[in-house]
Amino acid sequence: MESLIEQLSGSVASAKTLEDLTRPMLEMLEAVTGLESTYLTTIDLDKGQQHILFSRNVRQLSIPEGLTVPWADTLCKRAMEEGRTYTGDVASCWGDSDAARELGIQTYVSTPVKTESGGLFGTLCAASAAQHPLAPHAEPVLQLFARLIGQQVERELLYRKLEKAHAELVTLAATDALTGLPNRRSLVDGLRRLLAQGERDRLSVLVGFIDMDGFKKINDTHGHDIGDEFLVAMAGRLSASLRAGELLARSGGDEFVVIGAGPALGGATNAAARALADRLSECTVGDLRLQGTTLAYAGASVGVVAVDPRGTTAAQALRQADEAMYAVKRSRRSVRHHAGEAISG
Repeated sequence: MESLIEQLSGSVASAKTLEDLTRPMLEMLEAVTGLESTYLTTIDLDKGQQHILFSRNVRQLSIPEGLTVPWADTLCKRAMEEGRTYTGDVASCWGDSDAARELGIQTYVSTPVKTESGGLFGTLCAASAAQHPLAPHAEPVLQLFARLIGQQVERELLYRKLEKAHAELVTLAATDALTGLPNRRSLVDGLRRLLAQGERDRLSVLVGFIDMDGFKKINDTHGHDIGDEFLVAMAGRLSASLRAGELLARSGGDEFVVIGAGPALGGATNAAARALADRLSECTVGDLRLQGTTLAYAGASVGVVAVDPRGTTAAQALRQADEAMYAVKRSRRSVRHHAGEAISG
């Protein structure tokens, strides 16, 4: 028994996963019980199934890993319902179990494996094809092993929850809450990578700055709910216009940015910038149906630049695109102003 405790202490201390912990325990359980098959199961009550997760087989009887059987037919279910840990004559005790008959089980030992929160994970079992008495210390060892396995299951469940929560936090930190688009932080990170890649490959980088003209008036006239819906709708239109390798982000407020790889340096960079500006501008023009209100939108101001990535930072590239956008905005205002003078004249 002393050597068992030493072996158990070493296994518990070194185990990093459920399998690391369980494999040595199945070997120890075989030594303690003298039974030829030891195994750990999982139970899916919703599907009505029991699954052999890990097993150890040393003689005639073989309980294969990966075996899945109907939960209603198992010895484990019968043992749990009757509160029976051990039987040395399965055929006379539970002769109605097809699984036990097919596997040839005569001696059977089982205890539930539960998490610390009380959830049923599965069972820890030992079995033999021959009738075999149970050693006096076998049952407490079985119960101890089941508790330790349950604690490990709880730790792994907690770890997965923490991983999921961390992934969700990372996503939230990089995503605009309203539109679901990458936020400015993600935009800057993506632009830095694109500039570095462009410098290596001697490619320009296209940066398009988009400002939703008249957004304040939409908010003032129709309310912030309509304003938010407008931004979401525009995010959808802009996303639909993207091509492979392009990234759309919400920079803040009513401003969006598109970035993507451009043509080779010294090539048709200006033409590529104009083509992207036209594509982005066109998709923002048209009627929008928002909460029963139809908005006839004349389009956003879009400025696109083809940036030389050599020695250019993300902040500088965004500033160039912002300046190009404001030049377009001033031009559109001038056109509207002169059109108004012509009408009044």
